[in-house]
Parts: sequence; C-alpha cells; structure tokens
Amino acid sequence: MASPAQQLPPGWAAEWDPANQRYLFIETASGHRQWEPPAMVPAAPADLVTSGSPPPTHHAKRRQYAAGQTHAYYGDAVAPDPNYGAMQPPPPAGGQLFTPGLAAENQFAQQQQPPQPYYGQQQPAPEYGNVPAYGPGPTAVGGGAVNALTDQFGQMGMGGQKQFQLYTTNLLTSPPDPRELLQPPPEIRLPPNACISPSPHANAHPSYQRSTLNAIPTTSSLLNKAKVPLGLILTPYRSLDEGEEPVPVVTDTVIARCRRCRTYINPYVQFIDGGNRWRCCMCNMSNEVPQLFDWDQVRNQPGDRWSRAELNHAVVEFVAPTEYMVRPPQPAVYVFLIDVSHAAVQSGMVATATRTILENLDRIPDEDGRTKISIICYDTSLYFFSIPPGSADSTMLVVADVEDVFLPKPTDLLVNLVECRQSLETLLGRINGMFQDNMTVGSAMGPALQAGFKLMSHIGGKITVLSSSLPSVGQGALKNREDSKILGTSKESGLLQAASPFYKTFAIECSRAQVSVDMFLFSAAYQDVASLACLPHYTSGQTYYYPGFNAAKSEDAIKFAREFGDVLAMPIMLEAVMRVRASRGLRMASFHGNFFVRSTDLLAMPAVPQDQSYAIEIQIEETITTPFVVLQTAVLHTTCYGERRIRVITLALPTTSNLSEVFASADQVAIATLLANKAVERSLTHKLEDSRDHIFAKLVEVLTTYKTSMTAAGSGASAQLAISENLKMLPVLVLGLLKNVGIRQSAQIPPDIRAYSQALLTSLPSQLLIPYIYPNFYSLHNMPPDAGTVGEQGVIMPPPLPLTSERMERHGLYLIEDGQTMFLWIGRDAVPQLVADVFGLPNYEALRGGKTTLPVIDTPISQRISAVIQKTREMRRGVYYPHLYIVKEDGEQPLRLWALSALVQDRADVLPSYQQFIQTLKDKVGGV
Repeated sequence: MASPAQQLPPGWAAEWDPANQRYLFIETASGHRQWEPPAMVPAAPADLVTSGSPPPTHHAKRRQYAAGQTHAYYGDAVAPDPNYGAMQPPPPAGGQLFTPGLAAENQFAQQQQPPQPYYGQQQPAPEYGNVPAYGPGPTAVGGGAVNALTDQFGQMGMGGQKQFQLYTTNLLTSPPDPRELLQPPPEIRLPPNACISPSPHANAHPSYQRSTLNAIPTTSSLLNKAKVPLGLILTPYRSLDEGEEPVPVVTDTVIARCRRCRTYINPYVQFIDGGNRWRCCMCNMSNEVPQLFDWDQVRNQPGDRWSRAELNHAVVEFVAPTEYMVRPPQPAVYVFLIDVSHAAVQSGMVATATRTILENLDRIPDEDGRTKISIICYDTSLYFFSIPPGSADSTMLVVADVEDVFLPKPTDLLVNLVECRQSLETLLGRINGMFQDNMTVGSAMGPALQAGFKLMSHIGGKITVLSSSLPSVGQGALKNREDSKILGTSKESGLLQAASPFYKTFAIECSRAQVSVDMFLFSAAYQDVASLACLPHYTSGQTYYYPGFNAAKSEDAIKFAREFGDVLAMPIMLEAVMRVRASRGLRMASFHGNFFVRSTDLLAMPAVPQDQSYAIEIQIEETITTPFVVLQTAVLHTTCYGERRIRVITLALPTTSNLSEVFASADQVAIATLLANKAVERSLTHKLEDSRDHIFAKLVEVLTTYKTSMTAAGSGASAQLAISENLKMLPVLVLGLLKNVGIRQSAQIPPDIRAYSQALLTSLPSQLLIPYIYPNFYSLHNMPPDAGTVGEQGVIMPPPLPLTSERMERHGLYLIEDGQTMFLWIGRDAVPQLVADVFGLPNYEALRGGKTTLPVIDTPISQRISAVIQKTREMRRGVYYPHLYIVKEDGEQPLRLWALSALVQDRADVLPSYQQFIQTLKDKVGGV
C-alpha cells in the first residue's frame, strides 16, 4: 500500500481501495459522506482502513464482523465482490449476530406480492368474448385488441435504475378499455442496492399506500411542467382478504428511529460502521443501532438481524413501550344513541338496530374482556339505562331537560360487556317494545350527543348515532333548508356546508377527548346529511345513509343489518395520531379525509375504522439530489384489544429529471382518487361549478403538456389527442367523476344524496372509489362458459364491458354496479326462457322492476348469475352491501334513468358522451 501524503482530519473516516490507490468514500465527522471523492483527496493514512478490513471507528465497537461483510453496507460505492450475493458467507467462528442478506440486484419492487387483480376482480379474458346463449340469433363479437403502442421515447434517469418505457396512445382511436383498470400501477424501479432486503414485501403494496407518480421529479419546476398532481393515497388500516398474511408485529419493543427526523428504521436505511450504526434514508443522519436490536428476547440468545420484520417488510407494527403512552391503553367503548321517535319506530329502524346489536354482541371486539357499552335512547327527551353489575335487569332513567344535559346517575350507565351481558341482552330485546306506541315527533340528537360525550370523554371510544329525523330540539337543532329553486345554481354549494357551527365545534371537542362518531341516517325526508356528516368527518368516523328506509322491505332490513353488524365487528384503532414523513425536499402540503389536523402535519384520529382512505398532496420544496426518496406513514394507536402499537408503512420511489419518465410512472387510479378529494373540497370552499371546472382544467393541462413536450406535433395542430398508455383511462375516470352524483351538474339531485356521495368520495379507498366513479358493466345472457363458476381464485367474473348502451342488445340481460348499488337491466325482447330460468316467471311482461332479491332457481344460468352477484357484493373491502334493482327497458322512467346514468360514456341530459368529451378536450388542447 502506498504511503499516504497526509492524514485525514480528526473524526473523519474513509474506505481505501489499494488496487486503484484511491478512496471509495470520505465521511466527515458530522456524518456527511462524499462518494467517489475527487483526485485531490489525500491518500489513505497508514492507520486507516486497508483492503479487507472493517471500516474505521472513533469509538469502542460493540460488534466486529468478518472481512468483506462491510460491502453489504456501502452499496454501489464499494468495489463489488464478484462472489458476493451468490450465497451467504459462512458464519465466523463462534457464530455471528446477523448475516447480511443483500441481493446484488434489488428486484423487490417488481415482485411485491403474487400478482392479483385490482379492485377484487378476476383477471379479464383477452378479448370481449360474447358467447351466444339466450337471444334471437348470433351475437357479433365486440371490442377488439388494444391499439398498437406508439411513440416510444428514449429514456434517461437518475441512479442507474431500469428506466420507465413511455408509450403514447391516441385517445381518438383508443376507446376506454375497462380491463386497464384491473392492471397494477406502473412498476416502481428503484436503483440497485437501494434496499437492504431481498424481500418481495420491502416496498408498500398499493392497497396500503400509493403515489400518483412512481418516479418523483427532482425539481418543482419539472413537476410544474408535467402538470400531473403529486400526492399520496393512504389506507393505513385496510382489511385483509382471505389468505392474506397479517401485518407482522415486532413485539420486543426495540424501536430504532432517526435522532433528527424521527424516521423509523426500514428496508431503505444503510448500515455503516461495521453494522454498529445506521444511516437514515431520509435525512442522512448517522444513528446508533439499539443494543438489543440483534438480540432474540424470546430465546434469550443472539438473533439474526436480517430476519427482523422492520428490515424486510414495508408495512409493520411495533408494540410500543411506555414512552409512547400518555396514559395506559384504554378499553374499547361503544355508546349507542338510538332515535326512538315515532318515525324511527314506525320504519322498523329501532327493531332492526337493537336486534342487530343483540345478534352481534359476540362479534364486538373484546379480546381482553374490558370493552364497555352504553345505550341511550332519545326523541325529544333522553332515556338512560342503568345496569348494575351482576343484575339481570335494567332501570330506565328519563331526562326531559335537554337544554342543560346531565347524567342522571354517575355509575352503571357505561357497563362492562362481559359482566353485564345478560342484562344487555334483556334490554336490547325490550327497547322496541318500550317505544312501540311512542307518538313523539322530534329529535334531541344534539343533547344525546352531549350526554354520550359526558359518559365516555374520560376514556374515549366510539359513539354510534342512529337517527331517523332531522335534529329539532336543543343544541344542534336544524331546519329544513332543502330548496328546489337553488338546486343547480351557484347557491347550491351552501346546502353542502354545515348549517350549524355546533357539529364542527362538538366534533373537535370529541377529537380532543379521543371520541369518534359514526352516523347511521334513515330519514325518508330531508335530514341535512351535510351538517351531520361533519361529526364523522372531523372524528375519523364514517357516515352511512339509508334514504327511505323501511324494514318491512326485507332488502332494506338485510342491507342495514349486514352493514351495521360488520361495523360492530370491525376492529378499530383507538387514540390514534398519524404523521407522514418524507425525504428531504418533499413536504406534505394539504390533507384530505376524515380527521382533524392537530398541528401542521399531525392528524388526530380518535378511532380509525378499517378501509378508510386519506389523500395528501405533496410539494417539492428544493431540488432532490438522491437517486430515490422515501415516504413513511406512522400511525400511533391503541388496538381495540388494549395494546399500544405503531403501524409504519414505508414507500420508496425513484427520482428522475426526465419528463418522459414522470409521465410513464403516473398512476391513473391514484390521480383519480386525489382529484375526487380535491373536487369535493373545492365544491365546499368555492362552488360546484368551480369544482367541475377545476378538475377538467387539470386534465386539459396534463394533455397539453404531453402534446407539447412528448409528441412530434409539439405546439402545432395535430390530428391526435395523445397521452401515455398508462394514463389512457384518466379522461374517462375524470368524466365519471364529473358525472358522479357528488359534483354532477343537475337541478334534480337532493342535497342529502349529494352530501352523502361527497362523504363517500373523500373516504373510500381506491379499490372502492374507482368503480364508484366508473362502474362495472357485464353482459350476463351470453357470458363465457366459465363465468359464474368457481375457479382457482373463487367465482370467475364475466369480462367487463365499456360503459355505453351501444353494448346493449334488446334481448339481453346486463349487470351494472358501482359498489353501492347494482342494477339488473333486462331488454324488452328478452326471450321467455331466459326470464323463466333467471326469475322463475313465464315472460318479460310478468316481471316487475324495483328493489329485489333474486329467487333461488335450480338452473345453471340462475346459479351462475347468483354467484356473480354474490361475488360482486363480497369482492371488495368495506362493509357495503349494495341493493339489487331489476330495471326493465320499458319500465319506470326514474329507475331507468338512474341505471342509465351509470353508463358514463353515454350522453345524459346536459352531460356529454365520452366521444363529445374527448372532442372537447381535443379542441382545448389543439388550441394551444
């Protein structure tokens, strides 16, 4: 080794390559690392590292590692060992604390999880096959192959990763293909050695966390040029489908976090200093590895670091030590506020609700036996029930003064579910009978909320409100402000805002006390959903709406009982706060969803239900110089089983300075989800018309930028309307959003229906939101032979059709569904045999339209259609159990128009068809 000319400054470290007589890197005392130092850097001093030695240290080491293992910690900057990565090196004598498991080529992003169809459907058939089954004659095969891909661009990027391939499609000649929405988002292509784990689960699955761009622009100017919104779509507490692995839990309470930015250790950190320290992937800070990180506390022996869940999984939960607790974990608390006014009893809501609670007592989370329950009924008075422990009976206490709410008894109103089980069962069986003849009209919902809050505010938990009428007495009283004259005008957005400040003020008070509110609304008349939805919005709850509910209709009773029962059984995160951290240069700019922003970036969520989604817009504040960035979501919460935990979700994305890579990496589903959230917010802060104009203008900007920057036409006239292949469904998703009840231009939509739709648009995860704005459309009378039968992945679904009535035949039977409602459309020329086989009726004329349950008929087509409908109800996450309506082609006009409004590619009223929409876009873009 050559003798160095100079010594490095005190506290500096370096790795020396004797073969090439140069430093591989220099690390300053402050932890800043310089890769491939310039030639003027002095040669290595004799007392620094020589080839094959561990890195230098300036403190006593706790661990020593075999020669050559340090290559695992330095990635590309270290001269590669030709044998490294082929197999694990043998452990040194006496055993080793952990074994580096870094693969030479990092392919985890491509592997993720076994390929699975998005939105819960089977993989589609290669063509839109139409197999003649029922009908007067042969059916022409529809659809066709997707148009050839064109305009491939040469790629350039950062970090040496595999580049995104950009393909251009012409929207004028490429009609929407719904099978595109079943595809996964653009691949995440990280640079080699970005990850220290070869695990296929080391990057977040899109169902937990997905970005609108899977390659992050290095500068804000590049992002502004692309015009594609940058945002994050989160579903941190999603439910697990059958067969899915649960989120791994780290139980040893050893939690490694960055001292500077508080990032949790994850698969994208670097181990340095012989494994004694780790470098943060967000702020580059050097941190100590905790003493017990390599210790197996279960076996009480040295452990394998590389098998730790947090280094192999992007989604992981830590059992939190006491320093993460303000107080001991509280029990789960459920307070039910049941409207028992005349309207509520007569509709059957009270009977159905109490029976559902009774039947689901065993499903309410109570693993630790600490869950508490209280039931308060209300009309214009409040009715409390005292249940002494060990007693088999209860006492009703009436509070008629609702102006100054108080609890009539300090104890026995909030009781332990296990200890008072018999009394609760008896009470739930009696409530409907108690109020069977109640003629009181009116609702003291506000006072009932205050009473429930007083009862549980010292613990926190969930208030579930079941209401059948407009609040009319006491705090929070509302008036009917439904006015058909202002529907469709600029004043309509006022009906979508809360009419009383009580609900937001009370919601914030609830959030502070860790109380969440769920609303179940049933009124056949105006109920001011916009005001009442404030409570779930700011307390991380959910709104459920059953307009015109009548339990005498079995379909209504079954839908509510199924959904309410699933909500009761749902595990929830209690006392939760969420924060999203990102690599230097990125900032969380604005937040959308059901929560309260406690500080600039801390989201308060008293009780997080499963499958609730959130959207966050991201800004680029300064130039990003790293080859990839990391976004990490942390949710500190108490499980409903009484354990304090931190759920951490990590997503790593490559960076790029190339505009074509920005477009090629764009995720159209995530973009549509973000636009839906922004559209709702803008409709409340501005007007509904502004909301529609804003998302249309955003689409025009994206298409204009693509045309001027990515096509040969540039800024001149063009016969094409070009977009990248991975964004070809974005225009029809935007059209579906523009036609959605939440923001659609119409003077016929009741404000309650519109407000509920907006609540769905801002809380549904992408898997549920996409069919809500672009429904599924299936042909059932001529399904492929295997559709409706059971395959390897369950019931096989028919291939989805484009949403246009051009695909309808007058003798056909079709299913249209958006996750909330299902329509079974039957043509007027349907052959009698089809009607008999599916509905058990002699002919089309005998069939009645409307809400229904399909009869059980022992024919193959009936069994297959029933299987498709059942699969449709079960295939998505969430508690929703959609109604089924039979729609006759010449049946009732309101029902026909409702079903046809789901065919978003058709023209409807003042709303354009897809062809007209695309032509308008072309005119706008062509004029640039």
